[in-house]
Amino acid sequence: MAYPTPPAVSLHGAVASRGGRPVLRGVDLTVNPGEVVALLGANGSGKSTTVKAVTGAVPLDQGGLELFGTPFAKFRAWHRIGYVPQRTTAASGVPATVREVVSTGRLPQHGLLPFRRKDRVAVDRALAAVGMLDRAGDGVADLSGGQQQRVLIARALVGSPDLLIMDEPMAGVDAASQQVLADTLRAEVARGAAVLLVLHELGPLEPLIDRAVVLRDGCVAHDGPPVPNTGLHALPGHDHVHPHEDHHHTQGLLA
Repeated sequence: MAYPTPPAVSLHGAVASRGGRPVLRGVDLTVNPGEVVALLGANGSGKSTTVKAVTGAVPLDQGGLELFGTPFAKFRAWHRIGYVPQRTTAASGVPATVREVVSTGRLPQHGLLPFRRKDRVAVDRALAAVGMLDRAGDGVADLSGGQQQRVLIARALVGSPDLLIMDEPMAGVDAASQQVLADTLRAEVARGAAVLLVLHELGPLEPLIDRAVVLRDGCVAHDGPPVPNTGLHALPGHDHVHPHEDHHHTQGLLA
């Protein structure tokens, strides 16, 4: 399949360490506009660190990163990126309403300027897209896990991003919310957005995945189409995947 250039993400030869321990050992990762890429791997394989490298939360020791063709050091268009963190640390216990949380996703567009009508319209549209408009005034902490995940997705969508990054979006959510996620991704891809997903397993999202990138010991063990009608264990280079890779989450982008 031919994709428009430049890629939304171009990570090449990425070497990174955390706490003095090498984690990424020469990772190459490309995500093109209109493409859905699943980042998979066993516990400690480097999935979360790769996402942190893409968002700039983990600096590279070696290698390079371009976002939409711009070297990371010069990239300023953060409004083009929507980030959905793991729900366990991002939504639980938040003393804010659904509308307030989603509204923070407009900050890259208007900064310190007052909220405008088009911002309010964008928030309503994002909430409607995930089926949460009727809960806009409710406290996020009072919602179910699946509903909290929908709020985080709406926050990422409110800026109409060209790149959507989701960290374990399927973890601990009900079937209805999984379907909302699948429908949301399908709509985002239809308008040309690039999608990067950190997943434990493909599950209901498998029909939407264009490429599966499997990490093992900080290296890319497989980069190609997912194996249809099978679990992750059929992918080359895959050992055993645990439900949660780690509990360190990106704190920078839209945190």
